[in-house]
Amino acid sequence: MSHVETFALPDVGEGLTEAEILDWRVAPGDEVGVNQILVEIETAKAAVELPSPYAGRVTSLLVTPGQTVDVGVPIITIDTDPGSDPATPVAAVATGPAGAAAAGPGDDEAGTKIGEMTADGRIATLVGFVSAGAASGRRPRRTPAAAPVPGTAPVNGAAASAQVGPAAVAPAAPAASSSAPAVPPAPAPARPAPAPARPAPVATDPHPAPAAPAVAGAPTRGVPLAAPPVRLLARELGVDLHTVTGSGPGGVITRDDVRQAAAPVTPAPATAAPPRSGIDTSRQTRVPIRGVRKATAAAMVGSAFTAPQVTVFQSIDVTELMALRQRLRDRREFADVKLTPLVFAARAVCLALRRAPDLNAHWDEAAQEIVFSDYVNLGIAADTPRGLVVPHIRDADALDLHGLALALADLVETARAGRTSPAAMSGGTFTITNIGVFGIDAGTPILNPGEAGILAMGAVKAAPWVVDGELAVRQVCQLSLTFDHRLVDGAQGARFLSDVGALLTDPGLALAW
Repeated sequence: MSHVETFALPDVGEGLTEAEILDWRVAPGDEVGVNQILVEIETAKAAVELPSPYAGRVTSLLVTPGQTVDVGVPIITIDTDPGSDPATPVAAVATGPAGAAAAGPGDDEAGTKIGEMTADGRIATLVGFVSAGAASGRRPRRTPAAAPVPGTAPVNGAAASAQVGPAAVAPAAPAASSSAPAVPPAPAPARPAPAPARPAPVATDPHPAPAAPAVAGAPTRGVPLAAPPVRLLARELGVDLHTVTGSGPGGVITRDDVRQAAAPVTPAPATAAPPRSGIDTSRQTRVPIRGVRKATAAAMVGSAFTAPQVTVFQSIDVTELMALRQRLRDRREFADVKLTPLVFAARAVCLALRRAPDLNAHWDEAAQEIVFSDYVNLGIAADTPRGLVVPHIRDADALDLHGLALALADLVETARAGRTSPAAMSGGTFTITNIGVFGIDAGTPILNPGEAGILAMGAVKAAPWVVDGELAVRQVCQLSLTFDHRLVDGAQGARFLSDVGALLTDPGLALAW
């Protein structure tokens, strides 16, 4: 007898709530092993490959490439015992917004209702199958479930809700409105129906749920199928999930379902409003906002409207630094690394932060505390084909110049290849952005959320400079420092920038610090 396991989208980062399916590496019917790559997804921070937790045969792909799904939503099913039932057909790739897969008619678990017993003595639950003995000791009804019954093929949202049981959730549907055969209600269980976990809704509810045929033996109110992030959104918007019909696979309630319940969409007028004068919409292209661009936009807006930001500038003479760079290039200790002005700037920032701990702290609004870090996780803004990302060099203050050069080269290569992990882009304490590689002299960078400072390094150019009272041509660079004025006073920010500039102007000062 085959045994189908359902793999739901996991949280691969800190606080991940959704991800976009980029590319499937397997197809229905493929044999897979444990830790074999199944799919590549794009989170708000990076592209990530998900390995298989099971060994077996792929039976169905529940979502299609380009679809964005919430954490906890099933994305693939795998038959972990395909050899015992070779006649079991392979389900096709799901299509449509719901992404539900049709289960093969030979699968004896397909169509099993909640509370029913399979041929091998297991009882179907909201999240899988358990033995009959384990079912009697299940958790209370209030425990949320995040996935449908593995192998069950929902016909539509109403049928999926009917399997759960709450009459207030499943809307009434005409018996002959679909070409698919009607799904009969689950038979009444032998034991009496348990008491409802919460009081019945009051009769004065201004928006009562539509009536629906009761399922025999089912409780009047059950646990809605929704992932934890969706439940949090429902609480924030004041939506009762028991009144929402899920449109996701297996009747899972999605974010869109909650938003529609909170603010029903009004139908568009029959005649659309004409475009503004002079705009030719036929020659415009619209691209959905998602992935890295969506996360970057949200972070920048949140930062700009949360922290009062101040930017100060300084022009410095880096002629001695560029000469030192050339001398170090000729030494065998640095033959295996690329020494760029950014490497020296990273070292100078780590040294200067020892004298300015306020620039290596963050503001905890919830706790009303200033949190100082005894380490430097140095963020480096990197331009990649996927957009701007800011991976971090962990404990950068513990590395010497050679170590920073190696770490920086690996960071940039990994970021441009799209292989930066979400963990490598979280927990930063200070950031450097090298706008000089584009020939830009100065700018006003926006703070990364949770950081007190960001330094922009401009291009190194030959320019006239006064040396010992005489005009000379020198290598000149401009630095721009943006800091959080809640944490850093103007004098503190100016001293920090002056320290960084002094180290880049006269690298020998590092010996005294």
